[in-house]
Amino acid sequence: MSFTIHPIDASHNQAVKQLIQRGGREFGAIGDGFGPSDPEVEAMSLNYREPQRGYWVALLQNQVVGCGGIAELDDASKTCELRKLFVNPQYRGQGIGKALAKHCLQEAKQRGYKQCYLDTLSTMESAIALYQSLGFNHLSEPFFNSIHSGCNVWMMKTL
Repeated sequence: MSFTIHPIDASHNQAVKQLIQRGGREFGAIGDGFGPSDPEVEAMSLNYREPQRGYWVALLQNQVVGCGGIAELDDASKTCELRKLFVNPQYRGQGIGKALAKHCLQEAKQRGYKQCYLDTLSTMESAIALYQSLGFNHLSEPFFNSIHSGCNVWMMKTL
């Protein structure tokens, strides 16, 4: 299987929205306090244009099979957040999520971030295992300005 990773553009918005919302429903992450319900999901390409942000799609035969990005979280500590990393269920376990996460972390480092935060749910066991394999460490509480109050797993990685 040969997929490629590209910056999101407007033509990807609908597929990305569907992928994020499907993942949210699958893991019970819908409603206030969960990323799939953030207003930006309606048009992700419009919300990741600034130089300190980025959002990418994994394409297989021109179809969006995965997505993920980074955005500023705290300027003082140069912390970004890994955001809305999702892979279509039929393509999980094939390295797409890992490739997207590595791409996001590489981009974060190039943009001058010193650490990367994420929040997720304990039911997303495969995702947590992936993040641990990439060097993320568990935190005992969310980062001070995290907006996803519904999440119960918080992790940080030094870049």
